[in-house]
Amino acid sequence: MKIHIIGGAGSGKSYISALLSQKLNIPHHDLDDIFWDNQAEVYGVKAPEEQRDQKLRGIVSQDSWIIEGVYRSWVDPSFSVADKIIVLMTPLSVQEERIWARYEERISGVVTSKKRETLEGVRNLLEWNKEYNLKKLSHFVENYENKEKIITVSSNLDIIELFVN
Repeated sequence: MKIHIIGGAGSGKSYISALLSQKLNIPHHDLDDIFWDNQAEVYGVKAPEEQRDQKLRGIVSQDSWIIEGVYRSWVDPSFSVADKIIVLMTPLSVQEERIWARYEERISGVVTSKKRETLEGVRNLLEWNKEYNLKKLSHFVENYENKEKIITVSSNLDIIELFVN
């Protein structure tokens, strides 16, 4: 099975991908790990496109996978071979609470992270995420050519019911 999960920041993509990976015994991959240069000295440096695209091609060539991320423009290789594309439309207010909670956990050291976020970065993420959810994600759902692959859900529980029960 090949599952691509797309949704805004704080929508629950990482959580549900890890859970589905465990339940279905399928490897999962976070697109942030190949999009961003996590070795950079500062937060927010993108990985070289060729390196990123090569890693994505390697993932999608596997027999089964779960890929999760917010990305749309460069992940066509994943969308084209995915059996299902799950669009996670968690309410924006829930996403914003999660973004703030995650930031606070990382800054306080409660959760270790390779991401070095700043307060300004989180504020920018909140603005970007609003635009992404209200315009870009709905545009993707409305205009994607293989609509039979798309499943739109508003919570992680919906995904569990689809694939595990």
